[in-house]
Amino acid sequence: MKLNIAVQMDPIARINIRGDSTFAMLLEAQKRGHTISYYTPDKLSLRGEDVVAPVQPLTVRDEEGNHFTLGSAERTKLASFDVILLRQDPPFDLAYITTTHLLERIHPKTLVVNDPASVRNAPEKIFVTEFSDLMPPTLISRDVDEINAFRAEHGDVVMKPLYGHGGSAVFRIMPKDMNFGSLHDMFSVTFREPWVIQRFLPEVKAGDKRIILVNGEFAGAVNRVPAENDLRSNMVRGGAAKATDLSPREREICERLGPALRARGLLLVGIDVIDGHLTEINVTSPTGIRAIARVGGPDVAAMVWDTIEHKRT
Repeated sequence: MKLNIAVQMDPIARINIRGDSTFAMLLEAQKRGHTISYYTPDKLSLRGEDVVAPVQPLTVRDEEGNHFTLGSAERTKLASFDVILLRQDPPFDLAYITTTHLLERIHPKTLVVNDPASVRNAPEKIFVTEFSDLMPPTLISRDVDEINAFRAEHGDVVMKPLYGHGGSAVFRIMPKDMNFGSLHDMFSVTFREPWVIQRFLPEVKAGDKRIILVNGEFAGAVNRVPAENDLRSNMVRGGAAKATDLSPREREICERLGPALRARGLLLVGIDVIDGHLTEINVTSPTGIRAIARVGGPDVAAMVWDTIEHKRT
């Protein structure tokens, strides 16, 4: 079965194809003979009852610096596609939320991956708190007294923006840290939403494991080891990708999450686990597919398309 696919993503000219999961999915779709079109989120419109965008035919190549060709743009009703890949990166702001409202108009007759309503209703650092027993102690707040009480209880903590991504603005705060007041002031000015404060997990030095689930089932994993003298293990921040297996605890986490992900139509999800503690459930544009393949892991992109094709038939 050949599918007519559109991908909603950030400008394709700017992606790093070595690490971009969307690109891996597009390569696999093209390999299977599916037709691919492309548009950016700012081009999405609602005209009457029709969700439309000026889409461009897309051809991809696994060649750095020469990885795509686009055809001429043509205004198209998105309901005419079999599948829409919702793959724009955060920030998860009102523009992103508006995208989910518009795409919800055509799903599930046109299969949107991931389900736009569930993407909207499962912010990555909030959805995870539904499984608080699997997490390190966590506070979501911007109230300084609440934060100080949490610090007094747990000592060494990590503080990060609730809707941050890619390891941006992640800080370790030590007990009696003299920088906390200034950091609190900076966060107060920069971020209007609450922040995430978690007990620091020293074993992050051994790696922050990215585990991919496809339709609620374990598909592959990569261990991301922080660079020397950096708290963050994100590969865009210098983290190194290492081959890994799942521990019994990590398999338990996957089994716990699976039914909830399937019920929400969250077909492609990336979870982060440090020392057996679940820290995030990434549903917007999870990365890791190419890194898993590069360290000898399974072909997760093929698993994704097997699942999409099954759903479409």
